[in-house]
Amino acid sequence: MPNLDSPDISFVVPVHNRLDCTETFVPSLLQTANSQNFELILVNDKSEDGTREFLDGLEDPRIKVLHNESWSGYAISVNRGVQQSRGNILGLLNNDLHLTDGWLEPMLECYQERLKVGAIGNIQRNIKTKRIDHAGIIFDLLGLPDHYGKNYPFIFPFDYKEFPAVTAACMLIKRDLFNNMKGFDEGYLNGCEDVDLCLRLSENGYRNFVAGRSQIYHHVSASPGRRDNDTRNNQKLLMTWGKPMQRHGQKDWPFQYLMRYWKTPWLYNGTKLLDAIFRILRLKSGDSQWAKEKRNRILNTPV
Repeated sequence: MPNLDSPDISFVVPVHNRLDCTETFVPSLLQTANSQNFELILVNDKSEDGTREFLDGLEDPRIKVLHNESWSGYAISVNRGVQQSRGNILGLLNNDLHLTDGWLEPMLECYQERLKVGAIGNIQRNIKTKRIDHAGIIFDLLGLPDHYGKNYPFIFPFDYKEFPAVTAACMLIKRDLFNNMKGFDEGYLNGCEDVDLCLRLSENGYRNFVAGRSQIYHHVSASPGRRDNDTRNNQKLLMTWGKPMQRHGQKDWPFQYLMRYWKTPWLYNGTKLLDAIFRILRLKSGDSQWAKEKRNRILNTPV
């Protein structure tokens, strides 16, 4: 029987519209996490599509519903949910996930590996194409985050692999550690909060991992307005973490770029393709002019 007063895991899920996703997400979580002692905190971020009524009608005693009086965005909603949580481990999830049997246990097992664990992510497949959408976060030559494995049909099996960051679409992190890091930076609005958190974890000596035996499906950026503040978020991320992210990108981006469009080669950009090949052959290093110009355009775009 679950201990409702002292759960082991607190799942925190912000919700902004997309009732259709929430209606399938909640049962999939309750079913696939049923062997765990958990609570589910759903933070309704001023939805206007019947979500409020649906959430208020949920009767499972493990579920707590919070309603934001005004639209607040992802970081504020998650931070508010965490303040109400009681579990030792936080499970930060999006409401546009479809969770499959056995997704949670490999992520939890990472804590048994005696590693200095920061955040734990997993492999996510695009629910429409069934191709991999995320298997960790790396960086491109601009110094901006990119999903490792995006569009790959498969990835060689692994138990755990370290990455600079993982997405908070599905992330585990100790609640005390999240609070020690002061939670998500609320200066970001629906983007880059998770990357910033992971980089702060790394700066403090923690390691971010992907649990390779955990796979789920993701609708990908389903919430309305998800991309509205990308430029602003990218500016803030580059100004805060630009140099270390660019160093990561010079190492990780070339192979990622070659793999990303291997089945759709007409999508390659000639300049970028040559850049990636020269770097793999170790005929080029450092910054690239096209990356520098694009980075400067982002930083100088009025928002």
